[in-house]
Amino acid sequence: MDADRCTSALARISAAAARMEAAVARAPHASDPDLEQRHAALKDAVAATLGDLDALIGDPA
Repeated sequence: MDADRCTSALARISAAAARMEAAVARAPHASDPDLEQRHAALKDAVAATLGDLDALIGDPA
């Protein structure tokens, strides 16, 4: 049951990230010259954190 909840939570996180990516792609570019760099850094941090969570719960994917 716990594995199902973790899988479900990860699926929701992934779906939310996809929605954010789509919103960023549709949004007009802001005047912040560092926005893309900060966005890329945030994506990297989220990916690393999800990898840590996968390792913690033993997900081989």
